[in-house]
Amino acid sequence: MFSIPLRPRFDLGMGGRWTSLAGGGREWLWSRPDPERATVVPGVAFVDAGGLEECLPTVRGLPDHGDVWSRAWTGSAAESSVRGAGFELLRKVADEAGTVVVTYRLAADPGHAFVWAAHALLDLGEDARLVAPSETPVRVFPEAAPILGRPWPTGAPYVEGRWPEPLGLPLDRFGPCDGTAVGAVLRCDAVRVTDGPDVLDLRVEAPGEVPVSVALWRNLGGFPDHAPYRSVGVEPMLGAVFDLAEAGLGDAAVVPASGELTWRLVLAAGRLGGD
Repeated sequence: MFSIPLRPRFDLGMGGRWTSLAGGGREWLWSRPDPERATVVPGVAFVDAGGLEECLPTVRGLPDHGDVWSRAWTGSAAESSVRGAGFELLRKVADEAGTVVVTYRLAADPGHAFVWAAHALLDLGEDARLVAPSETPVRVFPEAAPILGRPWPTGAPYVEGRWPEPLGLPLDRFGPCDGTAVGAVLRCDAVRVTDGPDVLDLRVEAPGEVPVSVALWRNLGGFPDHAPYRSVGVEPMLGAVFDLAEAGLGDAAVVPASGELTWRLVLAAGRLGGD
């Protein structure tokens, strides 16, 4: 395998959204233009335009997909920031020999709890696969109930299994539209996406006491009910649940006594074979 340099692009005025992650003649980010995205205000329901959205301080729950995707960011592509309810997020983007390295710093009161996700919707073929360490613990969420073939445990926010087939669901495979949608959280810090000869590695790095995971949103035409479409999210995250309100002990990141927490997102691409 040889490396492929990646080039990101951003729309700071529209939530700091990543609009492109391209390299080697390939665009990795899926997009779904929606005119309502241009008129959002903080607190509204999420408008899915694809790309990569910064979700903070939650993904599900309130505010829907967090408090920063609907706010204008200030700065430049290399260094930008946004203020939300009780916090400020700084994002610095660097190119390290074609690898995209993003450093985040959240400033808030000590003890401030949050979930963050790099909500990346990827443009993948039906034969694409998600590679993670075998036996990685996986939390599967209730929208999977219709395809499990058994009742969902009453009141359970998630059910745990092991990669690559938690609860018997082959989540490492994307495949064609089949009318299902599944959300899961893999308790690991790095995954690989393969799509034909193309490879995308995604990794999150954080201090040892901070929970890190990779969220998976495998929507194969099962969402939303009124107008379903296909979308695949592979989302490095801090935390272990989608909804901050459902976070138990150790399920959310917490700002330390210094009032700042720093972490990194690392994205690298490659291609199998060839020169």
